[in-house]
Amino acid sequence: MDIKELRDQDISALNETLMGLLKEHFELRMQHRSAQLEDSSKLGKVKRSIAQVKTIIRQKQS
Repeated sequence: MDIKELRDQDISALNETLMGLLKEHFELRMQHRSAQLEDSSKLGKVKRSIAQVKTIIRQKQS
């Protein structure tokens, strides 16, 4: 997702996006543990997206 798109969302939509990203991160970790994950760079990309969404939520709350 693009940062500009995330900044345009309200807090409830950002929380939904965050939950989806956390679920995706969990699934990728399980695939990595069972050696089914082909592209391990997806883990880092999803972690970065989670951090970006959390940062935007904190900025909007203050």
